[in-house]
Amino acid sequence: MHFTSERRDDDVVERAFTLGDVPGILWTPASPSAPTPLILLGHPGGLDRMYPRLAGRARHSVADGFAAATIELPGSGERPRSADVERARVDLRRALEAGEPVDDEIVDRLVLPLVERAVPEWQAALDALLSLPEIGGPVGYSGGVISIGTRLALVEPRISAAVLFAGSFVPRVIFEEARQVTVPLHVLLQWDDEGNDRQAALNLFDAFGSKEKTLHANMGGHTGVPQFAGDAAAQFFTRHLK
Repeated sequence: MHFTSERRDDDVVERAFTLGDVPGILWTPASPSAPTPLILLGHPGGLDRMYPRLAGRARHSVADGFAAATIELPGSGERPRSADVERARVDLRRALEAGEPVDDEIVDRLVLPLVERAVPEWQAALDALLSLPEIGGPVGYSGGVISIGTRLALVEPRISAAVLFAGSFVPRVIFEEARQVTVPLHVLLQWDDEGNDRQAALNLFDAFGSKEKTLHANMGGHTGVPQFAGDAAAQFFTRHLK
């Protein structure tokens, strides 16, 4: 991990870093009294585009006593695109514009390559982050592409709890993997999200094998998550990571 910049703002230190060719950002308390629990902040891609929302989430996390970190997704920002994934994205857009159902083959081609590349990168980032003296466990995962969060919650034993955002297409294999997920889950669903298959989101929630899982469904579109829903997610992490 190579830190490339540092900025201090009130009680938060923000440091940009690279891990190989993967850029990321780490937010930590300015004066931690002990190694700090960590929340990994997922997002749908494009660190520059997502920065205002990520920084807001991170600052809330730091105020609650956590460190927060994120990395750029494969194929986003300045990272190389995959020709196969771009073709799948074109096929998805064509089906949506024609009002046709999106078949499983398109979803698999679009989402699975992202999951298969992103999850090992998150694990490598976690290795590097937990080696820092100011970062300690336990670790939570919050937001982002729900298929990535599901796979990471399954394969990464250092993830103790996860907040997942419903609102993206989910491959068939992820439903099977969800049945094996056992960590506590807090799932946010925007009921009127125009880009989300509501029934698929409900089916995925039902599939999760966790004994503790909570679904918070709110009226409104994709970007209309109410503040109290975010507050409930923060309380969830406080219960499970501190």
